[in-house]
Amino acid sequence: MRVHFIAIGGSAMHNLAIALHKKGYQVTGSDDEIFEPSKSRIASYGLLPEKFGWDENRITADIDAVILGMHARIDNPELLKAQELGLTIYSYPAYIYEQSKNKTRVVIGGSHGKTSITAMVLHVLEKCNFDFDYMVGAQLEGFDTMVQLTDAPVIILEGDEYLSSPIDRRPKFHLYKPHIALISGIAWDHINVFPTFENYIEQFDIFINQIEPNGYLTYCENDIVLKKLVTKNTSKIKKEGYSTPANYIEKGITFLKTEIGNIPLMVFGDHNLQNINGAKLICNQLGVDDADFFRAIATFKGAAKRLELIAKSETTAVYKDFAHSPSKLKATTKAVKQQYPDRKVVACMELHTFSSLNKNFLSEYENAMSDADEAYVYYSEHTLAHKKLEHITPAEVKNAFASDNVEVINDSKQLVNVLENKNWNNSVLLLMSSGNFDGVDLNAFGEKIVG
Repeated sequence: MRVHFIAIGGSAMHNLAIALHKKGYQVTGSDDEIFEPSKSRIASYGLLPEKFGWDENRITADIDAVILGMHARIDNPELLKAQELGLTIYSYPAYIYEQSKNKTRVVIGGSHGKTSITAMVLHVLEKCNFDFDYMVGAQLEGFDTMVQLTDAPVIILEGDEYLSSPIDRRPKFHLYKPHIALISGIAWDHINVFPTFENYIEQFDIFINQIEPNGYLTYCENDIVLKKLVTKNTSKIKKEGYSTPANYIEKGITFLKTEIGNIPLMVFGDHNLQNINGAKLICNQLGVDDADFFRAIATFKGAAKRLELIAKSETTAVYKDFAHSPSKLKATTKAVKQQYPDRKVVACMELHTFSSLNKNFLSEYENAMSDADEAYVYYSEHTLAHKKLEHITPAEVKNAFASDNVEVINDSKQLVNVLENKNWNNSVLLLMSSGNFDGVDLNAFGEKIVG
């Protein structure tokens, strides 16, 4: 099989390219720019394009499949050439479905938590010596790539609700048709694609309707919107809710109360505890009993950038998290404050996504970091201009967050300076963004803070 990737440098795209290369396929690709770590990773497999940019001469009639990434535009010259030649063109979720038609498909969806839950399921299955394939949205300890495609009978897929490709405007998770599914929660996101909350909710209803007949859905019943949606849905599937399991915190460690004893965890927060319950139900469906699940989950450290501890000392801890939506900010900030009730919690987030920087969406952030003792909101004028969004002022952002503990800064050097000059004794710093605060090395910055 010869497969060509248009926009090979994307997070999911380059991992799929590596997975197919490992499977023995002849893989080529192109992109106009590729950043780290994608660049080094595909280079190590000999898949880095010889030169950046688009070239229609790369597209020839002997290509079996073209996989089109979201980074490409509809007028991409390689795409136009592939269409002219009548080649088979897939989005990456469509191609993953093509590769998993004969497998038991497990899909983890939801506005937040889906990466963590998928990672938990993979961790447990690995510990229990199951044979499985997967696609997950973060690099995980013990897993070489974020995608694996073999002859395994089961595949675990993180189900993203964003669009599949420039020419396939369906949400990715509509393409997988799961036998077993999970929805972690619904909180409005991707305002550029789903302009109303009702429109966004509808995508999850469609997802439920895509579950195979006599399939299984588990969902977080703490989410009122989600519970109402599932209750109304008439699909002929088994539905099972989950919530926060019994737990307690002792000396900064969260323990699960279980039938095999109290299990110390390496993760914390109500949202992670709910995620664990959801992951357990998925693993139960795949044949893992509760005792084996609890023993395995005790060693789960979390996915990259998901409440990841990046630096610590006796008196200070620094975490980074992918949180950017209002609901995730609230959950993550609350989790850190619950875990460290006797320390000052400083929460710092970056408005970076299209939705978060949209003036019509800002009000959704009301009290999103009210559980922090101090909070900082950063955004870049350059990012606003790049996304061609309406200008917003620091005063408008502060009004949207509607909390006295929030300070708004739109100069990353000023933000770094403010944080570096604080007294961090008996404190926790929480850095939340889907970006990197305009080029800040967060790991190095965390080490400097704990100093």
